[in-house]
Amino acid sequence: MDAYTDARCPPYASFFGVLGCAASIIFTVIGASYGTAKSAGAIFSSGIIRPDRLMQNTLCAIMAQILSIYGLVSSVIIQGDLDEKIPLYQGFMQFGAGIAVGLCGLAAGFAIGIVGDAGVRASTQQPRLYIGMVLILIFAEVLGLYGVVVCVLMLTRSKQNVTQCLY
Repeated sequence: MDAYTDARCPPYASFFGVLGCAASIIFTVIGASYGTAKSAGAIFSSGIIRPDRLMQNTLCAIMAQILSIYGLVSSVIIQGDLDEKIPLYQGFMQFGAGIAVGLCGLAAGFAIGIVGDAGVRASTQQPRLYIGMVLILIFAEVLGLYGVVVCVLMLTRSKQNVTQCLY
């Protein structure tokens, strides 16, 4: 570990960590809201045809909301390491970690919304399609989980062998 150097600990380094913290929650919430809204239309319209399957069909909306929890957990982890003066490397890693989980959550939310919409409508017509819909929803959900794994790996690496910034 190096001692304090101005070039490695600029005053704006923590700004990148803050951006990563915000990006993780903002993008995952956008993905979760899209997935919930897109699948909710199918849930309600299929509830008219088969009201007995209404609660069963809410699985896609629930899975979409899990994405926002991924973003919340990542943001809490990132903000726990934010200080007034941090190494630029650590700020960049926090930014990258936030973007990774945020964009993965956004993509997963879009996938869950589209699959949920089509899957709920199809399984209302043919109940045997429900298991296939659940499997595809799991594949879509795991995209967000991949972002969380990458985020945790990046944040762990951001604290190893870095410059110690002194005030």
